[in-house]
Amino acid sequence: MSESIWSGRIDDTADRSAFRYHQVVELKDVREAKDACAIVGFECEEGVRRNKGRLGAAQAPDALRGEIAKLPWRFPENGRLVDVGNIACVGEALEVAQQQLGVAVSTLLSNRSTPIILGGGHETLYGHYLGVREFLGPDASLGIVNIDAHFDLRPYDEQISSGTMFRQILEQDANVGYFVAGIQRYGNTQELFDRADALGVEYVHEDEMIAGQLEKLMDSLDAFMDKHDAVLLTLCTDVVNAAFAPGVSAPSPFGLEPTTVREIIRKVAGHEKTRSFDICEVNPSLDENGRTVKLGAHFVNEAIAGFMKNS
Repeated sequence: MSESIWSGRIDDTADRSAFRYHQVVELKDVREAKDACAIVGFECEEGVRRNKGRLGAAQAPDALRGEIAKLPWRFPENGRLVDVGNIACVGEALEVAQQQLGVAVSTLLSNRSTPIILGGGHETLYGHYLGVREFLGPDASLGIVNIDAHFDLRPYDEQISSGTMFRQILEQDANVGYFVAGIQRYGNTQELFDRADALGVEYVHEDEMIAGQLEKLMDSLDAFMDKHDAVLLTLCTDVVNAAFAPGVSAPSPFGLEPTTVREIIRKVAGHEKTRSFDICEVNPSLDENGRTVKLGAHFVNEAIAGFMKNS
């Protein structure tokens, strides 16, 4: 990873209150990233390819860094941000890359750091999960909060993809709960709704997440998080209305407003049990004027703000 990605305007070289992200970030090996929010990129879209989605998400980690770098750093004096570089999927070796991401996430958590994972297709989530589960051990109850238009509960008997991760997890791990916010009524087949019900998935439809009704959602999130030992948060950017996020694999014409997504991130990342965050499906090659990348950077900032509040 090039240090040149972390660059931007400089208002002052000594006064930390005038700093931006690029002035505080520390570039370290994953084993040296301790007591910090730690960014790790996942350069992968093999799962999207297998799922017949639009390619380009593998470019997202560095594109997101470039926008995050410009944002003001408005966190406590002892707040630290570390970047441990990227994990890349080589060829079609998705499963290997997911295992590598899992090792990185587990290592960061063991070093008292909070993983901030920049995907990649949403297959990023499975590697993210592997690392959190390895750190927690097999018996801890893990709650996964997914902000997404889709369940991603497709069959994986032939191959895994960006549409199978949550079914893999729920069928292989009895100590996981799954909550999805933003489900599109006509973005998922009836079979997927039936599968979600059979697997005990908790979900809220996109059209229920409107101004004046978010209090009910927040109460549901609190109840979900409170019953688990630990929580991880994953964001599939295609949940956002395509007018605000055109650069995604599967745009949503009736997606969520960015402010709604921001409120969910604030709620979940600010919860004491939440250990990590990933953002997926940002696709710079399909973006218009960098709008989706910039929005994604602000979502990452909101997650870091929530984690810093609890540090």
